[in-house]
Amino acid sequence: MSRSLHASGAVARADAHPSTTPLDRWLGTKLQSSIARSGVGVELWDGMSFRPDGPHVGDLLIRDRRALIAVLVNPDLQYGELYSAGRIEVRGDLPRVVDAISRLAIDAPLSWRERLALWTERPNALVRARRNIHHHYDLGNDFYRLWLDRQMVYTCAYYPTPDAALEEAQLAKMDLVCRKLRLRPGDTVVEAGCGWGALALHMARAYGVRVKAFNISTEQIAYARDRAWREGLGDRVEFIQDDYRNVSGRFDVFVSVGMLEHVGRRNYASLAAILRRVIDRPNGRGLLHFIGRDRARPLNARTRRRIFPGAYAPPLSEVISDVLEPARLSVLDVENLRIHYARTLRHWRERYTAAESDVRAMFDDAFCRAWRLYLTASEAAFAIGFLQLFQILFVPASADAIRWTRADLYAEPVGAPDAAR
Repeated sequence: MSRSLHASGAVARADAHPSTTPLDRWLGTKLQSSIARSGVGVELWDGMSFRPDGPHVGDLLIRDRRALIAVLVNPDLQYGELYSAGRIEVRGDLPRVVDAISRLAIDAPLSWRERLALWTERPNALVRARRNIHHHYDLGNDFYRLWLDRQMVYTCAYYPTPDAALEEAQLAKMDLVCRKLRLRPGDTVVEAGCGWGALALHMARAYGVRVKAFNISTEQIAYARDRAWREGLGDRVEFIQDDYRNVSGRFDVFVSVGMLEHVGRRNYASLAAILRRVIDRPNGRGLLHFIGRDRARPLNARTRRRIFPGAYAPPLSEVISDVLEPARLSVLDVENLRIHYARTLRHWRERYTAAESDVRAMFDDAFCRAWRLYLTASEAAFAIGFLQLFQILFVPASADAIRWTRADLYAEPVGAPDAAR
């Protein structure tokens, strides 16, 4: 590993800028060593720099001594906290630097903090769940409108071709879900966690079904209800501001896109009971679309604290063993859309970057930086396989709604509604 400052020697530079002590420089060396395999270097507040041998991707600029110590003590939390506060800067292309550092975590064993987080995970009781959802989803529709697609879909899109536009890919995702569920006119559907209502409205409009859609976000429900009446679908789609645990009655179809991550492992039994009851009929079927992992691990500490409190991305095995098996449901199809989520997040990041001046005016610079890093790091996590995106199609064990082949899954999407054009 080399230690240099551009063309000047490190020792000469340190003498000219005595604000870094020998201890600071030793700590800088330790930090750089911890990320050396990424090709990312470290530069301290007086210009002292530490570079790895080999290809150079970029640098982390540490602005003060306390920031240096904090990121060494708890990197999982402090990289994001300090970047948001402007006490760590990135020299170079941010997505490339974040991607390079993220790759170091793929094979890393669970830290003691991660083990503790899994062990001490609190159940998302009704009050806590409402607070968590409000923290993220009630930031304001104007904020999300800056960088989501026109239908305000905030879940992984499905790209029929790699160069498809975000609007096209979100419509294709909604239609893929409908085809997997084999929706037919007259079907009754319950949707848990409906976002701004795009999927519920698409199911009713394009497939002639009746939908009850549940969500506990005040902002999203108000938007969805208004859109339903504006588009003449208020009599076929009912948007209910309530928790999924309060779903009553029986339906032909259960669908949840992007909600399971907010359920939490300690609530899987209640979800299983609801699934078993809701679609307990010969033609019953359901679909879960969720962010997952290949093994149990908590989300990044910064994400849990600032972005998605209470969230947990489960391994596929946990969902099958702890949700579907207790509900006596048979898995028909599993698909991993990880690369599609990486592409979705790239589109969101690019749109967000273009709108950052508006975001800063709405909130402040720290918020703007926090979301820039969140979208960039999330894109990297899916691109490198640190996170997965699963879709599971399931039916009651004795159900007759089983297809002979999967050919119909890849039919052309139903035409875009007026709202999406």
